[in-house]
Amino acid sequence: MKNIPITRPVFNEKDKQAILEPLKTGWVVQGPKVKEFEQIFADFVKAKYAIATTSCTTALHIALISAGIKTGDEVVLPSFTFAATANVIEYIGAKPIFCDIDLDTFNIDTVHLEQLIKKHKKIKAIIPVNLFGLCANMYPIMKLSKKYNLKITEDSACALGSSYYGKPAGTFGLAGCFSFHPRKAITTGEGGMVTTNNEKIANLCRMLRDHGASKSDIQRHVEKGGSLLPEYNLLGYNYRMTDIQASLGISQMDKAGEIIKKRISKAQQYNQLLNNIKYLKIPTVPDGCVHAYQSYVCLVEKKEFNNNLKKANIFRNKLMTKLEEKGISTRQGTHAVHALGYYKTKYKLKDEQLPNSLEADRLSITLPLYSQMTEDEQQYVVEQIKKIGEK
Repeated sequence: MKNIPITRPVFNEKDKQAILEPLKTGWVVQGPKVKEFEQIFADFVKAKYAIATTSCTTALHIALISAGIKTGDEVVLPSFTFAATANVIEYIGAKPIFCDIDLDTFNIDTVHLEQLIKKHKKIKAIIPVNLFGLCANMYPIMKLSKKYNLKITEDSACALGSSYYGKPAGTFGLAGCFSFHPRKAITTGEGGMVTTNNEKIANLCRMLRDHGASKSDIQRHVEKGGSLLPEYNLLGYNYRMTDIQASLGISQMDKAGEIIKKRISKAQQYNQLLNNIKYLKIPTVPDGCVHAYQSYVCLVEKKEFNNNLKKANIFRNKLMTKLEEKGISTRQGTHAVHALGYYKTKYKLKDEQLPNSLEADRLSITLPLYSQMTEDEQQYVVEQIKKIGEK
């Protein structure tokens, strides 16, 4: 029996040597390697500034604070996303306003978005999520942000290599936030990055990630008077990436373009192999978008089960269980956050009030995808899906 994981990071000897380099120099905290990684990343996504953090979650947290979001404000986000997108709003003391999604793209529904903005008068910001490596429909979102004077912070955790009409993910609005979790195209184990073209936002994020310090350790090291402690005029956090992680990130960025290219190629192969399976809807890529396929997420077609969500969900769960028995890892796409216990209870939400998000929660299935995946492995995955679906 084969053993096919949901994904597999790309590591080589150069990555191993990169990790050892900070150990040899003795500089293992946030330092010169972090600065180098930030510049390489900013250049890759065509942003003026990049600020490394411990995760995409912490990146989102300080990006929202830097944008002026505070206790009592409301922030609208798609419900179909990882819980962290909503959690960072809660950390600030703001209120998440959950928006439904477009089932074709799994991204925020811009029609529902404007309805919510008109209804909730305390909304100060939008977090579009570029889910699974596909950019949200940013032109209408930018138009709404301008019309209603709202800040935009992109959750681009999955979107390295994605673009929307030629503009890279993470470069719309005030800031974009990326993840380097092992399921992403490149990884530093854990880690994140804020990207921005706004110097004020960049400076605030640098201070907020470092306890609110006016100068970083590396600045104090290279400048005169570094023996004196910096000023602390902000309430900050310890969200600093280490030079060990950044050194790995630098090495990973050397092959980021090739990794993303191969993932796209594997996804296109899946598209061909799965195209005639009636009960699975393959990912949609709208005109103007480059999908980087952090994940390859299909949707069980509810119409094949007489539009009965419960029956379709039972089939999806059975399919995932049977694939696991055949050595194939799968995952639910992500959560319908409004249906998770914490948010459902706190805000008295009902599962059915965001029907598309609920359907995506119950019927999405992520298939294995990684740049090293062989044609034989893909053929095996599709063969097993067909065999299970026929029974």
